[in-house]
Amino acid sequence: MQLLHIDSSINGNNSASRKLTAQIVDAWKAKHADTQVSYLDLVAEAPNHFTSAAMAPRTGQSEGLSAEQVTENAVSERLVQQFLAADVVVIGAPFYNFSIPTQLKAWIDRLAQPGRTFRYTANGPEGLAKGKTVIIASSRGGMYSTSAAAEAMEHQESYLKVVLGFFGITDVRIVRAEGLGMGPDAVTAAFASATKDVQSVTNAEEAVAA
Repeated sequence: MQLLHIDSSINGNNSASRKLTAQIVDAWKAKHADTQVSYLDLVAEAPNHFTSAAMAPRTGQSEGLSAEQVTENAVSERLVQQFLAADVVVIGAPFYNFSIPTQLKAWIDRLAQPGRTFRYTANGPEGLAKGKTVIIASSRGGMYSTSAAAEAMEHQESYLKVVLGFFGITDVRIVRAEGLGMGPDAVTAAFASATKDVQSVTNAEEAVAA
């Protein structure tokens, strides 16, 4: 079983989402001894923001590529191959300004390739990355899951679910620590809740490819 472990927080050792992803991966490995882990730190190895030079795989252009296009296409190809090879993907996704880090968005922009992770058909788009389990380690300073008004401001977990669903991934599990900016008691409660989530998502019947 191949597991891809992704972190995107800029906060290093102080990052809540990095602590959660490490906890998730350790718990998964403890229950699935055959797991092989690949690691991607999107802060240390951040792909460039998406530009026209990185569009060639989407247009089918293969002749007359510039040096920049060749370089950017190689980055996209490496990232999409790594993603497609994984049975399980653990994504550290902190909550920045109501959404996800730009580094994580840049990674997603490289994965969204027609013919690789999705395709358009006469009946609409079809995801091509089916059969994966994705576990999102979600960290938030405030509380965004406790009211309709707060949920309307949340474009982190909701966005990731939409994108992953577009890629054909239906087994998306959440480990959430929120309220981390609301004092020590709230932090303790958030991590206690997240630890329960870790046990739940790693004990659940996996829907990964055999």
